[in-house]
Amino acid sequence: MHQGSRSSRTRSRGGREGALLSSTTHRCLSGFCPGEMAGIKALISLSFGGAIGLMFLMLGCALPVYDKYWPLFLLFFYILSPIPYCISRRVVDDTDSTSNACKELAIFLTTGIVISAFGLPIIFARAEVIAWGACALVLTGNVVIFGTILGFFLVFGSNDDFSWQQW
Repeated sequence: MHQGSRSSRTRSRGGREGALLSSTTHRCLSGFCPGEMAGIKALISLSFGGAIGLMFLMLGCALPVYDKYWPLFLLFFYILSPIPYCISRRVVDDTDSTSNACKELAIFLTTGIVISAFGLPIIFARAEVIAWGACALVLTGNVVIFGTILGFFLVFGSNDDFSWQQW
């Protein structure tokens, strides 16, 4: 069925309802509404950012010049960093406009995890477990990955139709 017969059929229903139905079917004929495309583009760009960050981490570990895999312990920090905030979002009711102790504790724990993730490669480099060049690559990967995690919560953290809480 092509678009012309669909719009004429919706106009035959008459009134505002037919015009509203016509405009809705016209915008979403391809299967993707404009709001969904923005979410998909954001998800693709965040995936690309995560891949770039992990590439820097792997380069800091696997290049023949460095050849030490101690920085892979940072993967635990990447996994642990969003957990306190996700738990507090589930527990806390967002209707309260005042400060909440549970949310502040979650932000404090997340900050501690992120700072530890930046401190560990520096401690490894000062103890001469890894080279300073590997430390620089791992710190660059940290910036990219934690920026990607922050971007994920900024893009998908709102309570709209395309939210990560629905997953």
